[in-house]
Amino acid sequence: MEEERKDVLEKTQEVEVTTDQVEANDTKQETQLKEKNKLDRFFGITKSGSTFKTEIIAGLTTFMSMVYALLVVPGMYGDTVTFGAVYIATALGAIVGTMLMAFLAKMPLAQASGLGATAYVTGTLLASEMGLTYANAMIFVLLDGVIFILLTATGLRKKILKSIPDEVKISIPVGIGLFIAFIGFNNAGLVNISNAGIGFASFNVLSGKLSYLGAMSAVITLIGVIAIAILCKKNVKGGILWGMLGVTALYYIFAGLGCAWKDEACLNLFKNFSIENPFTAFASWGKESVGQVFANGFNFSKYMGIEGNNAGSLVVLILTSALSLCMIDMFDTIGTLYGACSKGGLVDDDGNPLRMNQCMLSDAIATCVGSVCGATTVTTYVEASSGVAAGGKTGFAAFVTGICFLLATFLSPIAQIIPSAATSAALIWVGVLMMSSVKDIEWSNPAAALPAFLTIAVMAFGYSISFGIGVGLISCVIIKIFTGKVKEISIVTWVISILFILMFLLTN
Repeated sequence: MEEERKDVLEKTQEVEVTTDQVEANDTKQETQLKEKNKLDRFFGITKSGSTFKTEIIAGLTTFMSMVYALLVVPGMYGDTVTFGAVYIATALGAIVGTMLMAFLAKMPLAQASGLGATAYVTGTLLASEMGLTYANAMIFVLLDGVIFILLTATGLRKKILKSIPDEVKISIPVGIGLFIAFIGFNNAGLVNISNAGIGFASFNVLSGKLSYLGAMSAVITLIGVIAIAILCKKNVKGGILWGMLGVTALYYIFAGLGCAWKDEACLNLFKNFSIENPFTAFASWGKESVGQVFANGFNFSKYMGIEGNNAGSLVVLILTSALSLCMIDMFDTIGTLYGACSKGGLVDDDGNPLRMNQCMLSDAIATCVGSVCGATTVTTYVEASSGVAAGGKTGFAAFVTGICFLLATFLSPIAQIIPSAATSAALIWVGVLMMSSVKDIEWSNPAAALPAFLTIAVMAFGYSISFGIGVGLISCVIIKIFTGKVKEISIVTWVISILFILMFLLTN
């Protein structure tokens, strides 16, 4: 009897334990479900007709499509600042901008330092004849961000966009595309710049004009551009990134072959090959980027030391540079928003992107934060449309992309082994993409064709984005004056044109 009672008691205890476990598990599941529902409600995942799985895939797709920016942007600075410092700054700008898209705008879009703005900073502001430092340039970018915030908050940003003549508005991205492509050709060694002018590279290695490594790099760049085009044609996710990785592999394979016949440049390449500690980049960033912006950003002694420069020319330069950066970012962001959002049905009844003001405010705030970190103007990337095409509809997709950028901050040592041939191929391809709007220019109308052409040509051949915008606007104003269309010239266009005239007159 006692044994039976013990058995019953033990079984009762087992049942009680099991019941407690079930209750505990049920409570845990209910808590997790509630947390999931909170996350779902915040981003509106179920409401939008999406799922967590779809949003995660979309976020990863976007990251794969635009991670090349972390490799290309630092390379555009050359020897101006350490690669690792710019890499960390660019990554932080991307994290801030993308997270703002996730939590403020709640849109499946991602941001990073724009190549057009970076080209302006590196090719114009940091040109040796300008006398500006890296820290000075970041102050210009900071001012750009502050202006953006004010323009967005007051609704003036949309009005300014509408006031810019269409012929100039359409031609700006085309000109920037050619400018970026030219940087790619130059970095790859495909064009030679000398006192005699600009010429195409010679591939005659035997003549001694080009080393084996130089010729190989140039050829591989062309192969890379073709490979990227094929991958994009086949709708391969992250086509630019995969193309860059392929170019990198080819570069080191052929460099290894060069070592076989004792090519000195190839031997030195592998002799000096090393992978740094990932925290070295953070140290460089703290010293050269964020540290320099605060310490020396407002020190324009180098600029003032150049003959002909004075306080008046500096003020005009600051204003016109801020305006140039503003226009570059405005057209980049607006164009991308309309393109990406319309592709995913993320538009209102009038065809405008959902939460457009929040999206524009996100890139304005990110630009301010990014500039302090040492990153150029943060803008929405057109590559985010790949994530939208993958089904992304909410800010959770952007959140996933932001997490990926956060993890990527520790990959700077790997990024540093990417050769210029790979980044140049990406730059040339981006230039190809930005040329697409040239078809929208009204070439049959001389009054529209000339300002558009001058905008594009001066940007590319004059190696200055701001000069291109300025010449385009001024020519447009002059044509309208002498064709009896003065009333079509907005106050904004008048003001910007006058500022650019002053820039041409007062700056070197």
